[in-house]
Amino acid sequence: MSYELPFDLIELVPCPALSPATSPGAPLRELAFREDSWLPDEIDRLRAMFAADESVDDIAASLDRGLHGVRSKIAELGLRRHSTRPWTEMDDAYLAQAYGQEATSAIAAAQGRSVAAIYARASFLGLTEGNAPAYTEWEIAQIRAGYAEGVPVAQLGVLIGRPASGIATVASRLGIRHANGPADWSDGEQPRALELAETGIRYAAIAERLEAEGFPHRLGRTVGQTLRRLGYGRGWGRPWLQEENDLIRQSYARGDSLAPLQNRLGRSRASIAHQAGVLGMQGTHTRPNGWRTEPPWTEAQIAILRRDYGRVKVKELETSLGRKKGGIYNKAFQLGLNSGYFREFNDDDNRAIRIARDHGVSLTDLSAALDREPAVVSKQAIKLGIPFATRVNRAPRGPRQGRPTVTLGSLLAMEASTVTPPVLLALPDAPAAPQPILRAMHDAGLLQVGASSPGIILLTGTAAS
Repeated sequence: MSYELPFDLIELVPCPALSPATSPGAPLRELAFREDSWLPDEIDRLRAMFAADESVDDIAASLDRGLHGVRSKIAELGLRRHSTRPWTEMDDAYLAQAYGQEATSAIAAAQGRSVAAIYARASFLGLTEGNAPAYTEWEIAQIRAGYAEGVPVAQLGVLIGRPASGIATVASRLGIRHANGPADWSDGEQPRALELAETGIRYAAIAERLEAEGFPHRLGRTVGQTLRRLGYGRGWGRPWLQEENDLIRQSYARGDSLAPLQNRLGRSRASIAHQAGVLGMQGTHTRPNGWRTEPPWTEAQIAILRRDYGRVKVKELETSLGRKKGGIYNKAFQLGLNSGYFREFNDDDNRAIRIARDHGVSLTDLSAALDREPAVVSKQAIKLGIPFATRVNRAPRGPRQGRPTVTLGSLLAMEASTVTPPVLLALPDAPAAPQPILRAMHDAGLLQVGASSPGIILLTGTAAS
């Protein structure tokens, strides 16, 4: 079961729900008329002006009512919108006073804006949330409806302004299960998995942590599939609000790290980068690593990376550079460095492999001449049908200090020389055997090249015809 929210949806169900006393069909009771009561005509005008994206101040002036009274009526009617109107000083003052003290959904209802707009504006003003307030009836109603319809938890988080792990925890307390949740997962396991996922650790690490905390053993792949079914992710095609655009402009102007925007806006990195291009700010960030929280690369670190990349293990580079593995790989890619694992073998490389095998050049010396790993060269020799394990001329043994340095040019120069065929020599106590039989036995592994005299094959077993 899959479900995607429309772009302009503000709430799934109205809340608070009608009580039995006010539900359709219930008997009406008479109330004394108050001078400040809202008449049906005023409510209709309020709805029409709100739908036209008029500011709350203008609505209050048009209806000749107080600002707080209009806001209360808007919240009571459950009206919300993706507003494009600018923020006034009074709006910012109210947000600064209420943010962190009241539920974000309640602030959004009072301001007549979406929860996403409230979050973006609060970040723009530098406001902090503090301790999360209790969930409101409206938020719980959205969670119930979303879980029943299979709405991804991440989308519910953006809709009501709560983290996915918090929503899963509340749903567990309410005893409701997500329509896309697996039956073998407990109510407490899902919120804990979402909470760990929001820290950024790998799915395999999440599975290990869950098992260590007493939950059933699961594979990292299973954890990832389950979280994706629950809608864990960032960004899902929502239109960009003006408040979000303002926050991106501010981050570019200040040179702030752009990584926190992913959690704040509920957007992916690619989505934010694309929107920056739409706003004409691509390439204007003052920090070249604006997406990272790590310090920038120094010239000395880049020099070490150029020198050692592909020759030193990445784990050793992590220690010497003080960088994470992913950062080392990304920087090497930006610099155009290649470790040698993925370079294509050209014709000269393949010729050098054949020559080295025929002339008894060691695999280590050949790898150094080709600037590749020995395992990579050996694999290429196997692909060419000339594995080094079955060659006739073995490489000389002993220390390499006294040997001449092998280069690609010196290997190719050997091609013109003639390779002396091995001499088949039987031991004195072994019966004589025809030359073809000795060659067949050599190919079968019964004969080997003499260690003291390269090119001479000694009989190692009984040469029975």
